Amino acid sequence: MSKKQIKISDIIIPKFYPLFNDIEHVHKIIDSGRAGTKSSYGAIHAVYKIISDVCAVVYMRKFHNKLEKTVYKECLRAIDRLGISKSNFRITKKPMQITYLKNGSTIYFTGNDSIDDTKGMIDEEKPIKLVILDELTEFFERGQGEDEIANIEATFIRGNDDEFCMEYYFNAPKNPNAPIMEWLENMKKRNDTIHVHVDYRDVPEKWLGKKLIESALEMLAVDERMYKWVWLGQCIGLDEIIYYMFDKDKHVLNRDLTDEEKNKIDRIDAAVDYGQLNATVFEFFGLDRTSEKVYGLEEFYHSGRESGKQMTPSDYAKAFKNMCEIINKEYGQYPINVFIDPSATGLAEEIKRICPFIKLKSAPNAVGLGIGRVQKVMSFNKIIFSYKQEKIIDEIVNYSYDKKSIENGQEKPLKEKDHTMDAMRYYIMGLWKYIRRFLPPDIGNEK
Repeated sequence: MSKKQIKISDIIIPKFYPLFNDIEHVHKIIDSGRAGTKSSYGAIHAVYKIISDVCAVVYMRKFHNKLEKTVYKECLRAIDRLGISKSNFRITKKPMQITYLKNGSTIYFTGNDSIDDTKGMIDEEKPIKLVILDELTEFFERGQGEDEIANIEATFIRGNDDEFCMEYYFNAPKNPNAPIMEWLENMKKRNDTIHVHVDYRDVPEKWLGKKLIESALEMLAVDERMYKWVWLGQCIGLDEIIYYMFDKDKHVLNRDLTDEEKNKIDRIDAAVDYGQLNATVFEFFGLDRTSEKVYGLEEFYHSGRESGKQMTPSDYAKAFKNMCEIINKEYGQYPINVFIDPSATGLAEEIKRICPFIKLKSAPNAVGLGIGRVQKVMSFNKIIFSYKQEKIIDEIVNYSYDKKSIENGQEKPLKEKDHTMDAMRYYIMGLWKYIRRFLPPDIGNEK
C-alpha cells in the first residue's frame, strides 16, 4: 500500500493535531488567512479516513463546477503526501469519487447548488463519518447560510448512531458583522464544537517557500490593513471609503506620458458604464507589461441629468468612436476590447455598427470580487490614473459602502457617484488574467 512510511505529524501543522483523531466534537471549524494549509489538511484527513476505516466521506463546496480544480485535486495530492500509490484507489470524475480498493471506502465530491442537492445522497453500505464543507463563505454569500448547513447536517447524520463529524473551512471576511461570523460565534458556544484559527505563521517556512513569505511581507509594507485580512485572516472591518488606499500623490500622473512610456503600452482597452438620465462614462486604460503597470489614458463623461441635454445611444456611440480616434492618434493603436455595462444593449449595438475595430465584451459584474481586485491593484501601486480622468479622481475619494449594509453584514456600495467606479471595475475584471501577474503570486492567483 505505502511507498514509504509517513507520519501524519510530518504533513500537517501542529495546530491541527488535536483535530485529526478527535471524535468527541461533531463540528470542527477552521478559519485562516492565506496559506494556512487548511485545504491540504482537509484532503489529508479525508484520504486517511477512508484508508483507515470502513466509511464514506462527503467533500462539498457550494458549487459543483468548483470541485475538480480544488478539493478533488487536493485529495489526489494528499494520496501522494501520505506515501500511497494511486493504484490502490479507483479514481473517477464521472461520478467524482475516490474509492480505496481494499475496503471499498469512498470520498464523494458534491456541490450544493440547490438546497436539495444532497437529499438521497446516502451511502447504503458504508456509514458517512465525515462531511467537509470547503469555502464555507460561499454557502452564506450565495446560498442560504445557516439554514443550508443545518439541512446538510440533517441529511447525513440521519440514521448514523456511530461516529459523525462535520468540518468547515473558510477565510474570514473583512466585515465582522458578516452572517458567517455571527454563525461562528454561536457555534463556539456549543459543547460539540471546536474552533481553530491559523495563519501562514503557523506553517513551517520550508513548506511555504521564501517567495510566499516575501509576498506576505510585501503586502505588510504597502497596506497593513489588507495584510491583516489577507494573510492573518482577521476581520479588519470596513472603512466606509472603499478605496481607502488611494493616494493622489502615488496614483495620479499630473503630466502626459512620455514617448518612451507610450511605446511600452502593449494594449489599450475601454470600459463603459451607461445611463440614460444618469451619467454615461467611457474610461480608457493601457497595459504596460514591461513595467507591470496599468495607465489611465482618457475619459469621457456625460450626464443628461446634470447637463440638461440628453444623448441617444447613437450619439454616445459617435462620442465613443471619436474617443477611440483620439486614442489611436495619440498611441498608435485602437482599443482592443470594450467592456460594456450589460444593461446597455442599445449602445452596444450602435458601437458594434460604427466601430468594427473593437471587440464588445459584456462587463463582468461581480461587485464584491471586483472591488477586492481593484483594492489589491491599488494597494500595490499597479494602477496610475491620468490627470485627464477627472471624474475618476473625484469619485474614488468618495466611493463608499452603505453604513446600514455594513451593520447588516451584507456590505453594498452606495449607488451614487459610482459611474467611473463601475467602469474601472469592469476594466480590472476584464483584464484580470493579465493584471494579476503584476501582483505577488499568491495575491494574483486568487480566484
